[in-house]
Amino acid sequence: MQTQPVLINGQWIESTGTQTFQAVNPATTEALEPQFPVSPWDEIESAVQASAAASKEMRGWPGERFAAFLESYAEEIEKRADALVEAANLETGYPESPRLRDGELPRTTNQLRQAATHAREGSWALPTIDTATGIGSLFGPIGPVTVFGPNNFPFAFNSIAGGDFAAAVAAGNPVIAKGHSSHPKTTQIFAEAADAAAKATNMPTGFVQLIYRTSHADGCRLVSHPLMGAIGYTGGRSAGLTIKEAADKAGKPVYLELSSINPVFVLPEALTERSAEIAEEFKGSCLMGTGQFCTNPGLVALKAGAAADAFIEQVKEKFEAAPAGILLGEGVQKGFLSGIAAIQSAGATLVTGGSASGNPGFSCANTLLKVSASQFLESPEALQEEAFGNASLFVLADSDEELAQVAECLEGNLTGCIYSHTDGKDDALYDQIAPALRQKVGRLLNDKMPTGVAVSPAMNHGGPFPSTGHPVFTSVGIPAAIHRFSMLQCYDNVRLHRLPDSLKPKSPNPDIWRYIDGMYTQGDYDS
Repeated sequence: MQTQPVLINGQWIESTGTQTFQAVNPATTEALEPQFPVSPWDEIESAVQASAAASKEMRGWPGERFAAFLESYAEEIEKRADALVEAANLETGYPESPRLRDGELPRTTNQLRQAATHAREGSWALPTIDTATGIGSLFGPIGPVTVFGPNNFPFAFNSIAGGDFAAAVAAGNPVIAKGHSSHPKTTQIFAEAADAAAKATNMPTGFVQLIYRTSHADGCRLVSHPLMGAIGYTGGRSAGLTIKEAADKAGKPVYLELSSINPVFVLPEALTERSAEIAEEFKGSCLMGTGQFCTNPGLVALKAGAAADAFIEQVKEKFEAAPAGILLGEGVQKGFLSGIAAIQSAGATLVTGGSASGNPGFSCANTLLKVSASQFLESPEALQEEAFGNASLFVLADSDEELAQVAECLEGNLTGCIYSHTDGKDDALYDQIAPALRQKVGRLLNDKMPTGVAVSPAMNHGGPFPSTGHPVFTSVGIPAAIHRFSMLQCYDNVRLHRLPDSLKPKSPNPDIWRYIDGMYTQGDYDS
């Protein structure tokens, strides 16, 4: 059976693989045509070799070259907007509008253009000159990058169009995209746009490549390949840690975004002040995209009492009134139900939901659970099991001290939020909780649900393990995200004409250094 072609070394070629797969429409559970290949190792090896050749050809290229590609690519994506939205709607069940066409697609082209701006401007490389010693340094490309995209963002985190891709290219690297099996047609359309942009801007043939799927063993072999520079991965914890183990053994930098339950602390006076408003915000955040966001609020910590009971009842009513959405696939549905069962086994009780919804497609009822803080503190690891989807756990503390202890025993998360009284009535308790929560999360929010992730230079979409593999780096936010796919390059006593342009003096200045008689000295370079 003929399958869709893969993009290797600038050519769309028929795969030599004998195994195939199809995407599934999660709203109907029907398999979608066409068939896509599982690439065998010889095909993957060809992609790596082509990527390495491209990396070698691009050494020393100015950021303008990569900026031109990124801007051309954004334009090619916009030409294909209708086809992309249609394919992603079928493959994910996400609504065409507003989710795909009006939200995620513009975000995707926007982050590509932001990456282009920073690639061209170049300050992300942080050129640094020590005039006293004649040493200079800057960040430069690391080499071929492989990007693994997730199932839940078919555009903004796609392996060949998302933030990791944009950052890797802005740093001056070629990319091998490993598509996600949930949305191969969407990824193919992106790859066609990327290929067109690469040809229009005269990039090397191995600059952008696409394979749809590999075996687990070959995926590990890919990330540990001697020619690989770095790896970006967004997805489930188990697969991510397998990738990390293989990359770590080979000494390859790997940047993981994994699971997160994004705790929300609602302090007592905030409940007294605006319980209904917070309940509505929470419902909207937790059920958005059927809860399939990495920043979905999966845990809510409250001070036990009548106000907390009333709040839980408000949320329960809203969850039961809201339609149960579509989950991204059978595996997501099974994982959701398994996670709910594990949380119950650890001591939580069901408030509502907890089972398949009975609707067509892959769907589970909107679900809430609750547990006492004392139980949570006895089994914190088990009760932080991620049920990826439309669910959340209430944790009820008997005292301020116990509420603070809950914050202390949290795992690493992408986000953490505290709702408090607008006039400062919760400030003393806030001061107990916030320092602990600050150390557990990448992004701390006040009076705002965590679901939205702005594409901003100040954004941190990262956090302590196990939310990511490393707490220093962000996967959203240019230029900081670019550094993941770079290496620090130092020049010691290198003659001026041999230095990168950004390390050369730009104008006469008595503080600029120069090379005289085998060493650098301070002085007027042009004199």
